[in-house]
Amino acid sequence: MTKDILTTADAARLLGVSIRTAQLLIEGGSVPSWKTPGGHRRVYHADIDALIEGRGAEARRLSADLVIVAPAERLERYRRLFAELEECRVQFFDALHPALFTIATLRPHGVIVDVTGGDPHWAEFLRRLEDNPSLGHSRLYAVGMAEPLTGAGATRIVAVDAPEALPAAVRRSLIPESTPSPAAGESPFPVAINEAQRLVALERTGLLDTVPEEAFDRVTWLAAQTLNAPIALITLLTPTRQWFKSRIGLALAETPRSWAFCNHTILQKRVFMVEDLAGDMRFADNPAVAGQPGFRFYAGAPILDGDGFPVGSLCVIDYQARTMSARDEQLLASLAALASAEVRLRRSERELRAASRKP
Repeated sequence: MTKDILTTADAARLLGVSIRTAQLLIEGGSVPSWKTPGGHRRVYHADIDALIEGRGAEARRLSADLVIVAPAERLERYRRLFAELEECRVQFFDALHPALFTIATLRPHGVIVDVTGGDPHWAEFLRRLEDNPSLGHSRLYAVGMAEPLTGAGATRIVAVDAPEALPAAVRRSLIPESTPSPAAGESPFPVAINEAQRLVALERTGLLDTVPEEAFDRVTWLAAQTLNAPIALITLLTPTRQWFKSRIGLALAETPRSWAFCNHTILQKRVFMVEDLAGDMRFADNPAVAGQPGFRFYAGAPILDGDGFPVGSLCVIDYQARTMSARDEQLLASLAALASAEVRLRRSERELRAASRKP
């Protein structure tokens, strides 16, 4: 008789993945789970079947996207408040129709609608989002709502008095209840509060430990040439490794993750640059800086998957301390965007192949 309740090892066996990967999928929210009194994770067989067959994936979709809809005169306030929310890719709108199109496309982690002023069109817009079944996973926030919305589903909408309370509320929502954030000092490198979801997104790309590909090698070659750097890398960050999907000027195929300068890059929305690694207390003791090969300069830009998660980075490294111009930073960010497009393409191809195999 088929077991109704499975251990993580049982789930890994059915999925055909490592136990660690199954843990990431379960703890990241792709599969509903609970803990026994002894602290062991358990899942239902039916939920593993649903994941294998692709059923229910939309309801549990993970996303790092956030959409904010507010009157034009209030948007700048939101831009300032969310400038430091590095865990999310935020898009801003002051018109309802383009916002609705983007929300339907992205199916974001959260949608914030500023209904201050009581315009009935904005309240109705929020109600339509609430009633949309494809957005069942999205958090909905209403700022300045004078009175609760009536009708079915209004309980999903979180009323917020002032915009200043939103960044903290969104950060709390990024952490699944079953996945507490690491305690301070617990990790030898900085991690985002939604690291578990990021790792699931990385697994879904299907790129880890794959052979070199011309499309990615072209990006690193361009980065090295245009930025006059002896080393250019496309890195993917696992829980323990920094693995190089593409590399120019470096023989190593991977390093321990604790060595990765890119740990800081994936916490940024912009280019992260260190002009002199040896003079920066965060990196002076790094084995790649203090010893051989003696790196001195680093600059990296995050590579994002289709749901806004930073799965890795495009970076350039030099043996000499140096800096980059604003134009150079823009070039690096643009090349990282090209790499991001390739990551999204690979994931789409995998999903299409999986769909074609279904009866």
